[in-house]
Amino acid sequence: MLTTEQQKSTELVALSIDDRSKIQLMFDRIQKEYGGDPPTATFVSDPGHRVIDRYGLFNPDGKGWPHPTVLVIDKAGMVRWKFIEINYKIRPTNEMILKALSELK
Repeated sequence: MLTTEQQKSTELVALSIDDRSKIQLMFDRIQKEYGGDPPTATFVSDPGHRVIDRYGLFNPDGKGWPHPTVLVIDKAGMVRWKFIEINYKIRPTNEMILKALSELK
């Protein structure tokens, strides 16, 4: 769980190659399946891979999908921690991400 200070200074952004209408369908599905509050992340649509390519995340074997990635970026825009995986089923744990966030100064 994020500390109060981390909640004030942290923003969660999800990047997808899907267009906005497909992202909305995903939001709707998540709401229907899991209920509760809607996701608080900002979802960014990148169907042209501009951001994905900038970070070197394009997966040429992934039928257009980028490598699953989590980046912790500080306020100056520097990547301070990253998790990049070829297998989309492998994701970092919450503990891994929280540890990376706790190390930001």
